[in-house]
Amino acid sequence: MCYSKKLTYLYFVLFAFNYVAFGQSTEMHIHLGKANLALSGYDVVAYFHHTAVKGNTKFEAMHHEGKYRFSSLNNKLLFEKNPKKYLPQYGGWCAYAMGYSGEKVPIDPESYTIENGKLYLFYKSFFNDTKAKWIKNISDLKEKADTNWNTLLINQNHENKN
Repeated sequence: MCYSKKLTYLYFVLFAFNYVAFGQSTEMHIHLGKANLALSGYDVVAYFHHTAVKGNTKFEAMHHEGKYRFSSLNNKLLFEKNPKKYLPQYGGWCAYAMGYSGEKVPIDPESYTIENGKLYLFYKSFFNDTKAKWIKNISDLKEKADTNWNTLLINQNHENKN
């Protein structure tokens, strides 16, 4: 087993232990905006139908500390039935930044991709399209992002215990 795979395995084991021992969940580390609004009010289920669309205040659901909005009652019900299926990776922070440097960088809710049934969100500005950078090097960045995210969660949970 190569060094990076051993390190990833070690982080996974430590994260799993931390989750079981302290009852912490990655869902509790989601990027939230004003009034604990997740994804700037975008419908998290709609991404899986290949569209980035704002949700409606008539269709809101609370999940842990976040308020999620949906464009339809059906999307709200799908989310409530299985929220883990729809929650974005890395707590809704920029996937590229998590892989590149392990930093929590806010996203543009209209810059996203679905890979293997998982939602990845990205920062985007006039001069910087991190989704394009992610796609060019997805396997390496994803492995690093997974490791960085697990490390970040372990460190945050450790700080919360102290």
